[in-house]
Amino acid sequence: MDSFGNSFRVSIFGESHGTGIGIVVDGVKAGICLSAEDLMADILRRKSGAKGTTPRVEADEPEILSGVFEGRTTGSPIAIIFRNGNTRSSDYEALKAVPRPGHADYVAGVKWNGFNDPRGGGHFSGRITLPVVAAGTIARKMTGMDFRAELVEIGGETDREKWNGLLDRTSREGDSIGGIVECTVSGVPAGLGEPFFDSAESLLSHALFSIPGVRGVEFGDGFAAARMKGSEHNDALTLEDGTVRTVKNGAGGINGGITNGSEIKFRVAFKPTSSICREQRTLNIRTGETVSLNVPGRHDVCFALRTPVIVEAMAAIVLADLEARR
Repeated sequence: MDSFGNSFRVSIFGESHGTGIGIVVDGVKAGICLSAEDLMADILRRKSGAKGTTPRVEADEPEILSGVFEGRTTGSPIAIIFRNGNTRSSDYEALKAVPRPGHADYVAGVKWNGFNDPRGGGHFSGRITLPVVAAGTIARKMTGMDFRAELVEIGGETDREKWNGLLDRTSREGDSIGGIVECTVSGVPAGLGEPFFDSAESLLSHALFSIPGVRGVEFGDGFAAARMKGSEHNDALTLEDGTVRTVKNGAGGINGGITNGSEIKFRVAFKPTSSICREQRTLNIRTGETVSLNVPGRHDVCFALRTPVIVEAMAAIVLADLEARR
């Protein structure tokens, strides 16, 4: 549902154009230094306004409602809220009858019998990832691990020098493109993970697929492993400065659902933004007629540009939970 985790647990709430969005984080150790300013570095990495991102700019100022006293966590649940201000809900009136192709508009209406909030995508909007980023900052402080994610491909292009031109062309066409984010987590101890169903990669995949727009996750060699021989994919153990590691880390730091002490490495594939200005043929669910749709509003040409920090946050939440179970 809208909660994730066991010993370190997050519960998310809010809609894109509602009063605000937020998160409750439970299982945080007492005594950790935490302020609204501590959350801003990661929040700013997610912020819109750069080339290829939506022109909707919000203040994104976190308000810590509970769980912190005199700059230190108290051990009780931390509640954080972000107020929405820059909304244009009228852009979404037509989408009640004509759901956007590729978006959750239609299924949300079916799931909740039309009582869902459709404005800006409601609870299915990418804006809901903002409080996740805040929770990720807290999770980082819990684990002490290093999380580094970067965008390595957009629209099938890996040459960063060509990205600006690709974004400009796609924008002029009224279209959108997807991307791939690669994440590395270092400082991970061996032994994290609870097989069978709470294996490390199972929980990471669960959390990562919760990010709106994710279409694939792979660890280490990933799908390429299916084209290898065992002699190519098998990964021997070695000693590095007295610590056991794997030679090439083809498993992405996880064997049998348990972290092996090497860096965790995985990649996340994001689809193109569903909301595009280009004309599409789709269904009016009220009349049953096929109609033309040009989606109004302010949307990302490539929302994957803003996702590396979100990927890091989800990974941090999972690993904070697994570490708390030890």
